[in-house]
Amino acid sequence: METTSIRSLRPNVTRDEALRTFHAPSVAFILCKLRGGRLLRIAEAYIPFHLYRVRYRLGASPRSHIFALDALDGSLDLFEFGAPPGDGETMLIATRNRPVPRLSPDHAAQLLREKVLRLIFQHGFFKVRAVQLEIERLPDEIHLPYWLGFYGTSRNLRCRVMDAVRRRMEGARATALFEQWLMA
Repeated sequence: METTSIRSLRPNVTRDEALRTFHAPSVAFILCKLRGGRLLRIAEAYIPFHLYRVRYRLGASPRSHIFALDALDGSLDLFEFGAPPGDGETMLIATRNRPVPRLSPDHAAQLLREKVLRLIFQHGFFKVRAVQLEIERLPDEIHLPYWLGFYGTSRNLRCRVMDAVRRRMEGARATALFEQWLMA
């Protein structure tokens, strides 16, 4: 895998903070330790996301949101922005720790539509009538930083994932996504 420059959101978690989090006593930490061993190392990784402007009407008021959908398989949670991230929120970084986008534009639009409709319905099913979504893909691609913690041995390696923007540990979907990429 070659090193290339990518545009990434600035992480909110430093390497030292990620190390402390991966070492912090928690149910997940204890399970990782029981299953395969101690924390061996951590690494930064970057997932590509495509940006979309989504417009719709909720009642009489028009709405417009910027969403980011992961460009691998669309399984990760959406990111929402007030405006497309600018230079103050992003940085250029040279890395090889990033998978290549593989989600087709048609499938991405379908997944985004489903996820946005779920979000709208969560805010009040009775307010929504025949929602018409207008989805526009923006030309920008942004990468989001994650910290990966590797546990176990060379025979039985496990991975835990931390979202370096939202400062939270990710679940099974993100872990599976990274493990599939690393095994490929």
